[in-house]
Amino acid sequence: MTHWQLGLALLGVIAYSLLSHVLMLHAAHEPWAVAALLGPLLAMVGAVAWRGRHRLGMWAVLLAALALLVVALRGGVGDVKLLYLVQHAGVHAALGASFGLTLAGPGPSAIGRVAQQVHGTLQPGMARYTWHVTLVWTLYFFAMATGSVALYLWGPWDAWSLLANLVTPVAIAVLFVGEHLLRYRLHPEFERVSLLDTVRAYRNVPADR
Repeated sequence: MTHWQLGLALLGVIAYSLLSHVLMLHAAHEPWAVAALLGPLLAMVGAVAWRGRHRLGMWAVLLAALALLVVALRGGVGDVKLLYLVQHAGVHAALGASFGLTLAGPGPSAIGRVAQQVHGTLQPGMARYTWHVTLVWTLYFFAMATGSVALYLWGPWDAWSLLANLVTPVAIAVLFVGEHLLRYRLHPEFERVSLLDTVRAYRNVPADR
């Protein structure tokens, strides 16, 4: 991935997030809107399921989401907004579980595997740091899933849509960039790499077959 490809991807995420928020507020129950809102996200989950370490769980989430999408498009869901909740909270819960499971295993944590792609063999202090970063991401994913359900149950729909479509990508970007900057203050032994190199490392982490 080059710098301009990363820039285009970021612009695409911004445009999709804004479009999703507008569609959820003004056309949430339209079949074409349901497909437009959930299709790209299902494709992303499918890609994660294909490459991921815990394929069975991710495939279960993907198949369940696809089944719900088909039911919704056929008019079999009472309130399609519930489908959006299941998608948002479900994906975050699945990611939290996927990251969390790597904390207990004998191998490197999820972020540790990414760091190995960039820095090679990790020193013990570096491995501990990546373990704690993985823990932070795990807690974030579960917190977002919990907050999503709570806001859906007890808050207005426009506030939930704001959380799902605008707050979520901003929070991920803040965590990603913030950790990238904090890493070198806490652990200067990490070789300095660009954000683009970090993104490439995420994409190149080998999947466990």
